[in-house]
Amino acid sequence: MAALKLARAGASVCLLERGKQPGSKNMFGGLVHNCPVLNETFPDFWETAPVERHVYKKVLAFMTPESAVSLTFDNENFDRPPYNGVTVFRPVFDAWLAQQANKAGALLLCECTADDVIRKDGRINGVTVKGREGEIRGNIIIAADGALSFTAQKAGLRPKLQPGDMGVGIKLLLGLPEETINERFHLVRDQGADVSFLGAAGDIRGGGFLYTNHASVSIGLVMHLESLKLSEKSPYDVLNDFLQYPQVSRLIKGAVPLEYSAHLIPEGGYKAIPPLYTDGLLVAGDAAGLCYTNGINVEGINLALTSGALAAETAMEALKSKDYSAKSLSSYKKKLDASFVLKDMKNFKHSPGMMGMDRLYKVYPQIIAGIMENLYKTEGKPRPKLLKLIRREALEKVGLTKLLADGFKIGRSLL
Repeated sequence: MAALKLARAGASVCLLERGKQPGSKNMFGGLVHNCPVLNETFPDFWETAPVERHVYKKVLAFMTPESAVSLTFDNENFDRPPYNGVTVFRPVFDAWLAQQANKAGALLLCECTADDVIRKDGRINGVTVKGREGEIRGNIIIAADGALSFTAQKAGLRPKLQPGDMGVGIKLLLGLPEETINERFHLVRDQGADVSFLGAAGDIRGGGFLYTNHASVSIGLVMHLESLKLSEKSPYDVLNDFLQYPQVSRLIKGAVPLEYSAHLIPEGGYKAIPPLYTDGLLVAGDAAGLCYTNGINVEGINLALTSGALAAETAMEALKSKDYSAKSLSSYKKKLDASFVLKDMKNFKHSPGMMGMDRLYKVYPQIIAGIMENLYKTEGKPRPKLLKLIRREALEKVGLTKLLADGFKIGRSLL
């Protein structure tokens, strides 16, 4: 997005891509929201971009190995343009987006890795390149090289990341006929479903996801890296366990495995955002830690698109003034502060604390499932009232002190 915006504005732009083509190294769950930057850049983008389905149905499921309590939201407003969100494949979508930048005049170099930054006269003005050995000079470098961002590290903007600030996403792409998907998820035409699972990874902090495509589903888990490490389980084994849950196995019955992928994700939230600029360099997307989850929403791709556009806007202002200093580029942070990007990050700055609650992933789904089971179970005995059920299940499994502490964390994060 940064390269496209700069090229459209008339700048000389070189876009470096580590993979054989843009998107080949990228992975995410599958949902792109209709953020303003995307729609302004490509009016009615869902008609021209390579999208799969528009998301009409949102489901939040609290899971145990034996049961699931699901909250389903169908919205007719999501069923008409401009769609709230669409499912895509990153290798296809990113290749298309890079092609738009290329058509606008950006030079695209694939199978190239920015290896180190080059400094001259006290500022960064280029990178050394692996793949096509050499170096590329530029007045401004935009580091959009993902969660690990070695470019930002070598520029001195961020320390080496710790497992506590990272998650790992694993995804399996499963082929299913379009008719089967529509039947199982109660969809018609190009409607799509977005399903989130809490309690999907057992004792490991994390959640599951499922997105419907035209003739496939993207299903997987996002797990806290430190929690996964302590479990001594492999990501693949945890995913296989998740796929055996009855509520999941019914949805993917008869599916054909097409692709398996994994990727690191920044999970530190607002407090883990590094400095976003220095002399000659800006940082955008996952490289800037612009990603968050509050247990209900998972945001990353629209934050990346928007930060890329704002980085391009900042770069153009610097090019016109011929001032590439940190002082000149500091307007980038102000633009992000004024946008929904850092406002959202700040609103949910306490979410990492809530998402670090071990009980959230196993105990509370068990409590919810237990309440619902006892609510509907018939044993020839008087039925307990709902409040008594809640009190009994919650206090027996958690205890009042921990329940109040957890409630405070959840309230501070979401309310």
